[in-house]
Amino acid sequence: MTGLSLTEKVMIGTALLGGMSGVIGSFAVLRGRALVGDMLAHAALPGVCLAFLIMGSKNMLGLSLGALASGLLAIALVTMIVRWTRTKEDAAIGIVLSTFFGAGVVLLSVIQKPGVGGSKAGLNSYLFGEPGNMLTGDLLLLAGVALIVLLTVGLLFKEFKIVCFDTDFAQSQGWPTLRLDLVMMASLAVVTIVGLPIVGVILMTAMIILPPATARFWTNRLHVMLLLAGLFGIAAALLGTRFGRGLPTGAAIVLTAASFFLLSLLFAPQRGIVARLVAEYRLRKRIAREHLLRSLYELSESQLPQLAKLELKTIRDYRYWRALKNLLQDAAEAGEIVRSGETAQLTPLGLRRAAKLTKAHRLWEMYMMQHVGIASDHVDRDADDVEHLLPEGLLIELEQQLATEGRLPDVVEEVPHSPHKIGAE
Repeated sequence: MTGLSLTEKVMIGTALLGGMSGVIGSFAVLRGRALVGDMLAHAALPGVCLAFLIMGSKNMLGLSLGALASGLLAIALVTMIVRWTRTKEDAAIGIVLSTFFGAGVVLLSVIQKPGVGGSKAGLNSYLFGEPGNMLTGDLLLLAGVALIVLLTVGLLFKEFKIVCFDTDFAQSQGWPTLRLDLVMMASLAVVTIVGLPIVGVILMTAMIILPPATARFWTNRLHVMLLLAGLFGIAAALLGTRFGRGLPTGAAIVLTAASFFLLSLLFAPQRGIVARLVAEYRLRKRIAREHLLRSLYELSESQLPQLAKLELKTIRDYRYWRALKNLLQDAAEAGEIVRSGETAQLTPLGLRRAAKLTKAHRLWEMYMMQHVGIASDHVDRDADDVEHLLPEGLLIELEQQLATEGRLPDVVEEVPHSPHKIGAE
């Protein structure tokens, strides 16, 4: 690595930090411990300052050990405050975070005074980050920490997974959940400490939180989330370093990671805002279409098996419609109805679909009246709110249960009569 240019060292170092921050940060986010990373970053500052005062130099390993000791002390204090007082964990974290950071700022101002310690140049990088000061030894330290963290996650993946998602089960199986949690938090602490010279105390939390939060939009599987979080962290580091020239590198990296988060928030295929809006629109459209078919069935029911031609005014007055014209057009294009002037008529295909929908609606109405105690004059609207989301298997169970109770017609394929008076809504 001695032959690498400074730019190459910075690119590799920030990529290592981004990758391991994304991986270990995923467990912190899933455990609801994201604020612990914030506390560690801020609590590390007095440790850095004290280590500098003791050594009189800016040896990264020594400063990192001081930061780690300070961070572990902060974790211990939070644990004691929560256990020995009635203070909640988030409040305890805020107390320790602000106290340690205030002490660090005071020590930093003391160090800046003439005659105190050795060369202070670059010490402020722990506050705001400055990867341009990276040396070969710093890069080797980052590589070693990244290797240890990834090996730890790989070896304890199954254990970390169950501790994140079902701690009670892990405890009931005799797993050492406390030790596993400590290993997880210790890994987070080490990553946070070695990342301080690159992105600084203030921005390190973002490197712990943003890549995992971004990855969460794209998957429900933990191993995929870890991979994506690592890749997002690496990409943010490389792009922020490459295109953030002239800007503070740490801030550029964090802004790049925030851009990934924003894009995922908007455009992720299942959890993104756009996808959810599209899904909600399609659901509303499907529900309105199903309401139309059921209404046409109920209006035609007295004349079945003849398919009655229904006046549009009759349909319009039957219930409240947001866009009846568009609904009729969609149903006609799907072959469910036939339009003729100011009338509409179910087709055989539309009748089959309408009968199925009406049957499901009435089965649910009968079940709620019989077993939930909803009055007949309220059950129609309550059924409307739920019936479109009922799985097929549940409808079959309802039908079997109601048939056993003798509440269905002898011919099971028939649509049961409405349990309430049908009229305009």
